[in-house]
Amino acid sequence: MSRIVIFGATGYAGGHIATELTSRGHSVAGIARHQPAHAPADISFATGSLHDADFVREAVTGADVVVVALPAQTAEQGGPALIDSIPAVVDAVVSAGARLAVVGGAGSLFAYEGGPQVMDLDQFPEAYRPEARQHAAVLDALRSSTGDLDWFYLSPAGGFGAWAPGERTGHFRLGGDVLLADDEGQSDISGADYAIAFVDEIEQPQHSRQRFSVAY
Repeated sequence: MSRIVIFGATGYAGGHIATELTSRGHSVAGIARHQPAHAPADISFATGSLHDADFVREAVTGADVVVVALPAQTAEQGGPALIDSIPAVVDAVVSAGARLAVVGGAGSLFAYEGGPQVMDLDQFPEAYRPEARQHAAVLDALRSSTGDLDWFYLSPAGGFGAWAPGERTGHFRLGGDVLLADDEGQSDISGADYAIAFVDEIEQPQHSRQRFSVAY
């Protein structure tokens, strides 16, 4: 059994990951900006911010894995973005001797081998580009980090989110830096199946210091 700290445990991805972890017997500490009204009994919760370096260092002490499942853009106008806090998070995770696991975005994946990134395609929604670019910056920061940090970054399919929750099937494909899609060009993954792939990597590391992707 591992101790896992999840920043963003009340969100869509973080919530599914927390559920999958506890179902496999891991100890989960959830971190959120506000105490959830109905916290699961098998998850301990603390309130705090990833942007508070002292809080982060204390929260991750004793953790085996630290999960970051937060939006890349700032939560409030003028506030810090995820990329702003990555250096302090990296320092805290390395000091704790833990592994950093990041819920990534799909926009920085390549549309096809040798092609443009998904976020640069004409059909990519303009409203989502800032978030995609911020997530790409986080990935770049991880790739530039020292070898002292063990990390992975899992990009979901293009159609991933609370608006398309899907079902838990246990069947999916893993890929690398190119967007995975089916024969009809659809790129989807449910929240529960994304969480399976994420927790599989926690339990049996196969992608140390790498970004990989998952889809049906």
